Order: sequence, then C-alpha cells, then structure tokens
Amino acid sequence: MQPKTVSLRTFIVVVGTLAMAFVIGLAGIGRVEIAPATVDATAPPYRPQTYTYITQEEGPDHPDQELLSRIYEGATQSVVSIQVRHSESRSSDQTQGQWGQGSGWVWDEEGHIVTNSHVVEDAADIFVNFYDGTWAEAELVARDAQSDLAVLRVEAPGGMSLQPLERAPGLPRVGHYTIALGSPFGLENSMTLGIVSALGRSLPVGDPGRAGRYSLPEVVQTDAAINPGNSGGPLLNLNGRVVGINFAIRTQERSVMGASVNSGVGFAIPITVAERVIPALISEGEYLYPFLGVSGRTISAPLAQSMNLDSDVLGVVVGQVMRGGPSADAGLRNGDIIVSIDGAEVRNFEDVISYLVMQKSPGDTVEIGVLRRGRNRTYDVELGTRPPIESSGAAVQVINSGVAIGIAVNEVSDEIGDIAKSSARSGIRGGVRVWIVTLEGDEKTATVLVDASSGEVLSLEVDSGN
Repeated sequence: MQPKTVSLRTFIVVVGTLAMAFVIGLAGIGRVEIAPATVDATAPPYRPQTYTYITQEEGPDHPDQELLSRIYEGATQSVVSIQVRHSESRSSDQTQGQWGQGSGWVWDEEGHIVTNSHVVEDAADIFVNFYDGTWAEAELVARDAQSDLAVLRVEAPGGMSLQPLERAPGLPRVGHYTIALGSPFGLENSMTLGIVSALGRSLPVGDPGRAGRYSLPEVVQTDAAINPGNSGGPLLNLNGRVVGINFAIRTQERSVMGASVNSGVGFAIPITVAERVIPALISEGEYLYPFLGVSGRTISAPLAQSMNLDSDVLGVVVGQVMRGGPSADAGLRNGDIIVSIDGAEVRNFEDVISYLVMQKSPGDTVEIGVLRRGRNRTYDVELGTRPPIESSGAAVQVINSGVAIGIAVNEVSDEIGDIAKSSARSGIRGGVRVWIVTLEGDEKTATVLVDASSGEVLSLEVDSGN
C-alpha cells in the first residue's frame, strides 16, 4: 500500500490544534516537564540505594522486531487516551472550554483506569478513548498528588471486555529495555523504545511554592521517548508487564510550538509505589503516608567541610524538626545527623524517603540513629501521617494529630473523666479531611471528628461500654 499523504488543510489543522494545546497548558502536557536540568556543583554523586526492592524477571533480553510487535498488539488494547475539561471552563456547550489530554491504562476488569493525578486535576468532565475508537465518560475515584497517581472508573462501551495490563513483580535493572505507550501530542496508540538509564531517583511532586511539597522515591529514569501527552501511560518491560507509569520529562529549553519536548531523560512512577497506592485509592479513597516530621540535606563535600566533618561521615543533616511532630516528640534536634534507620545505614535523604514510603505506615515505630556532637544516639520515633499536598490552592492543613487530640480532649473531658489513652488518624468524611480522634477514659470511649483545616469539632460520640 502507498503511504498515506496529508493534505495542506489537515496539516494546518493539526499544527493549529497543537499550538492551542500548548498555549492553554493542557493537563498532562504543561505539567509533565520538570525544571530544566542544571548542574549543581554541591550535589553529591548518585549512589545506589541502601534499600532496594528490585525483583528481576526472567524473560527476553533483546527486543527483536517480532517481539516488539507482539507486545504492542497485546498491550495497546489496554492503553487509553484521556481527555479532560477543566472545571473552571465548564459551560453548557460541550465543545467549548479548556481541554487537557493525557494517557492511562486498564488496571482491572472492574473498569478502573490508572493515570496521573495532574492529568485529571480540576476536571469537570473526563472521557476515556479506547484503541478501537470507542469512548466512555469516566468518574474520578480518587487521586493522590503525593505519588501523582489517580484512578478513574468507566463502564466499558458496547459490552467491551476490558483487558488489564499485567504488572511486573518489581523493577528492571539499569540497561534493561523499556517501552512507553500512550498519546504524545495527542497521537494515540504511540510506542517508543529505550532503556532504563537510572534507578533510585527521587523527584519533587506537588506545585512549587506551596506547602506540602514532597519527594517521590524509587523513580525510574528512562531514555524511551516520553513527550507531552504521555502522562499516565504505562512503561513496560520486554515481558509486556508494567514497570512504571510515565509522568515527567527533563528538558533543556528545546521546544516545539512553545512546549518542552523529550531530550532523552524521562521519568516513571515505579510499579512498586503504584502497588501500594492504587489499591488504597480504590478501597479507601486515599493513601496515608508515614511522616517523620523533619527536613534535611544529604551530606555533600562542601557541607561536610563547612561542618568540620570527616570525609567518611555520611548521612542526612536535619535542617528542621517540625514542632510537635513525631521526631520532635522523640527527641531529635536541628543539626542532628541521621546515620541509620532501623539499623540500616543511611547515605542520603533518598534512603530515608524510600524506606519510609516503601516499608512503613503511619503508626509504625522506627529506630533513628543520629550523630550529635560526635556521639551516636538512637531514638524511637512513632511515625505520624504525612499532611496532604494542597495543589489546588485550597487552605493548607493547619491541624496536626497532637493539636487535634488537644481539641478533642477539651471537648469531652467533662464527659469521660480522666483520659487513659488517646490516638488520632487522618481520614476523609463527606469530602472533608478530618482527624478521627479516639479517647479512652473511665469506662467510656469517645470518638471525635475534628476538621483538619479549621479545628472545628464536626461530631462527637461517647460509648459507655454498657
């Protein structure tokens, strides 16, 4: 067959569409790139992670053409294109407003679709387009800005049988081939090939300049071409199994029609993180992260020199201990050097983040080893719940667990007498983030819901135990 030609009119329409998309900042496009790469002379060299969760699969080690075609044919029916109309642009005319575009893939047979949180942020309407041209309107189940993951749910059109993608039991190794699927620039059913160029990266998530900006650990770096519109699409290994979810690129001022494009460094959320977060989003509507309550810096050569540290001292210098947070309650101080966690050596801040996110939950206790004024000390820290990212510009959470307990105690002290035990956990009730405080007193137990932003007591229940 002769190659299809593109008419001048069609070319103008396509170019015009891309230009408009870039100007209005489509979801899954304007936010997929991170800050331009710069060289930080003070940054320490990359080191392999102390905590590794990589499970290598047996399978092909070279992508011949037939293998790549089989992977594409098997996986593309499970990959979708996502169109989003932003809530601020909603009107009675369904063709008007600001539209965004990204990618996604089928998680299970119940109709759950995985994509990036930033793709569906501020969405009024979400449409999922399948490989065969059919489409379905989707509902947002939940999204998690701290992992940049979101879950949608659709009813398969026309009795279509949804085909979930298989998920790898762990991550590939550096040098192993990866395949990115999605809709770069809105070009559906696109496939690119590359290798894993690094593992163990950590990248910031959330909007810069807003409170609650955290780092995502164990990020997979690949040179498979990832461009605007690939956000939320799967990164596969040569077994056709998902090893990551594409979500960011790094670019050096290269652009097409004003938008940043791939320059050989792309990033994917590791499947190991997705396996923890996605089931919780489906069943609970949120995923609760453990919270240590410190900020810090990896010891670099300039920092070590300024602190008169020996060259063999590795770890994290605590810059600030959050007042009233878990680490403060345990006794950590500003200036402490974290050198171990649960007995494992800490070489950089990524080690701490990775261990907490991948291995721990709120309420768990970790042993933190620190170096303070030349002496080694250990502290048992009961992990709290990480405050959420407020990426939509809403009021920042101002109530922590300790304050919430104090509010609850003040509310019920006359009803249950002396309080023997108290606890608090984060949750969502009626779309409002709350602290659920439990107080145990003289043969009575009180459950108090406290608004996490205002401190208002929303409800109070007292159980006499009779």
